[in-house]
Amino acid sequence: MRRLASEPRPDWLAKVEGEGLTYAVDRAEDGEQLPYWDESACYVLSEAEVDHLERVTGDLHAMAVEAAGRMVTDPSVVERLGLPPGSGELLARSLHDPDEISIYGRFDLAWDGTGEPRLLEYNADTPAGLVEAAVCQWTWLEETHPDRDQWNMLHEHLVKRWGELRSQGVDVVHFAVGQQEPTEDWVTVAYLRDTAQEAGVQTLGVTVEDIGWHHDREIFLDPEDVEMRYCFAMYPTEWMLDSIFGQHLIAGRGTTRWIEPPWKLLLGSKALLPVLWDMFPGHPNLLPSYFDAPYAMRRYVTKPLFGWEGDGVEVHGEGIAESVPRSHTEGQQVVYQQYVDLPDFDGHHPVLGTWVIGGRAAGLGIRESRERITTTRARFVPHLMDTPRSSPDQVASWLADTDHR
Repeated sequence: MRRLASEPRPDWLAKVEGEGLTYAVDRAEDGEQLPYWDESACYVLSEAEVDHLERVTGDLHAMAVEAAGRMVTDPSVVERLGLPPGSGELLARSLHDPDEISIYGRFDLAWDGTGEPRLLEYNADTPAGLVEAAVCQWTWLEETHPDRDQWNMLHEHLVKRWGELRSQGVDVVHFAVGQQEPTEDWVTVAYLRDTAQEAGVQTLGVTVEDIGWHHDREIFLDPEDVEMRYCFAMYPTEWMLDSIFGQHLIAGRGTTRWIEPPWKLLLGSKALLPVLWDMFPGHPNLLPSYFDAPYAMRRYVTKPLFGWEGDGVEVHGEGIAESVPRSHTEGQQVVYQQYVDLPDFDGHHPVLGTWVIGGRAAGLGIRESRERITTTRARFVPHLMDTPRSSPDQVASWLADTDHR
């Protein structure tokens, strides 16, 4: 794995914005332009490195699902999450319900191509960063390195996953996003709607705030009074449970199948990290993690249970102190995770985001920072594989051999 300087396309901004990445360049409060999409460099991985990442991602997902089974049987874990009363029973029902539907998730890993990738966290409930990983970096590859490959079958896997669900009767899906949520959430939902429509699923858009409840029929409705049988919600499950209609979910009322299902909240919380370490102590892809104290760790990170974009994260240890102020994580409990140095490519520190679609490893997106903590100032940098381009027949064969779940 290596980082290479790359000549940006002359019209790169117009291209990625046209593909939906309207936040490719942001502005700081002082007016400074902050590029999020950055094609002045790229990361190059070998076929063996990608194969290893794919295996590790599959193993970690299987371990995480097993850990969810432990979490729903441990009241102390659910209590730490600070959810409304009865939420633990909902999460257990959801986990053991064979009809629940999961689409996707993203692991964040620390790795430079040597040794073993180490799990930083699992964005399993409402992961963003999908458009840049699935679409923008593929177009960049097509135009700049048409003879090279990329670990990127995200679009193909998403369309196939929706097609599998359509064959099972999932013919109409509502797609919901919070009215005040950032642009990247809206863009993620729009792209997921596109993949569902490509698979023949009818889609309907709605904001979370406009979802209603019919007290007599005990069903959720959209603003046109259409029953919501299936709903993908780009909205944290813990927020849903704490909302005015949360008690209906907790009590098991309503017929809506929520995508992602409620139990994915467990994997999206940092509570997953100490549970995994307790179940698989010494696993080469895990970092020592604990609930109550750093114990013997001399360098460690504290992470709020439901934080994202580095909010509230603090790095502790001689010579490495760094922190991000709390915004949306105020009052949350934290977990203690052993600190691991992110790779250093001339001062650029990448985090590898490996995507899971329908329980299967499906692709890679890389964000890099100048800091130790990956925040909103991180940049998305495309990648390529140092191998010839796979043929359409090879891609079709790999996809045909994949069963999602």
